[in-house]
Amino acid sequence: MTDSETSKPESYESSVSPQLNAAKAPQKVEVVVESPSSSSEVNINAELAIFLLRVVFSVMMIHHGLEKFQDPEGFSEFVVGKYFGFLPGDPIIWTFAAAATQIICPIGLAIGFFARISALGLLSTMIFAVYFHLLDTGLEGFPFAVVENHNYAFELSAIYGLISFYFLCAGPGRLSAFKKTNTITYYPKSDN
Repeated sequence: MTDSETSKPESYESSVSPQLNAAKAPQKVEVVVESPSSSSEVNINAELAIFLLRVVFSVMMIHHGLEKFQDPEGFSEFVVGKYFGFLPGDPIIWTFAAAATQIICPIGLAIGFFARISALGLLSTMIFAVYFHLLDTGLEGFPFAVVENHNYAFELSAIYGLISFYFLCAGPGRLSAFKKTNTITYYPKSDN
């Protein structure tokens, strides 16, 4: 190789890599990353199943929030006050917080608006519910015992918690009102 082949003209370098001015702040650069599944065919059966799970789960969860609003004093006294005495403040506040979470978050999850945050809210209430049931009835011989009511007391809360955890990790799927764009924003380093 000759010197002319290895050295590049100065105008070439300035056109390829932008020079950062030390006096100016670095410019924001946004990169849209294509997900591998976006170029392939959409599995509509899987997306419909995720949508159905998300909506039915949300509708069932709203029931639990309405139930707490129906008798907040009873839930405060016999559940929050008895099993969650370590929580600061009045138990009625925690009852209303749980009830509101179990009504507002399912709506957000069902339509796909702040779905992961909604799933996190529901997961937190289900962690408390599993904790309550384990303190109240224990493991009941889990996993091989046959219990009188055919279900372990903590079973439904655990299943709801796992569904919430799924949506927290995976998101609401493609059939949601607000889809996330895969945009990464970074600020290039300056050569100061």
